[in-house]
Amino acid sequence: MNIKELIRDIPDFPKPGIIFKDITPLLANSEALVYVADQLAELIPTNAKVDKVIGIEARGFILGGMIAQRLGAGFVPVRKKGKLPSDTYSKSYGLEYGEDVLEIHQDAIKKGERILIHDDVLATGGTAKAVCELVEQLGGEIVQCNFIMELSFLNGKDKLDYPIASVLQY
Repeated sequence: MNIKELIRDIPDFPKPGIIFKDITPLLANSEALVYVADQLAELIPTNAKVDKVIGIEARGFILGGMIAQRLGAGFVPVRKKGKLPSDTYSKSYGLEYGEDVLEIHQDAIKKGERILIHDDVLATGGTAKAVCELVEQLGGEIVQCNFIMELSFLNGKDKLDYPIASVLQY
């Protein structure tokens, strides 16, 4: 299946000069959605036990939950500031087009749990790095960071000291 055909470019979004990779056509196609979830689960080494999958707001939630189900793991949402109802840890991070803050519940990960971090796109690496730091703060062991796509020309993987995997590279 050629899933690149289901990812459209949106120029000048969210600001001039950015070409946004829109996955909503992929998500709207049930066959492609299942295919990508399977591909993402297969990126994880067979000997890597994963206790929890983190999905990064918001698009990381969709496939993160599907990956967790395939791995028999729990799912942990990492959200933007002020969206989680219980006590949180937070981390600010830079985006290719600004800054933001992510939060995780303080009790979301137990020390020593093995964590897979999932998001839709690895761009500059700021978001994934912030999530890695939150996981480390809670004592989790990061198994891998995986993505639907990597924008390799932005060198985001250089910010991450963990195994990185993606279904697509641009």
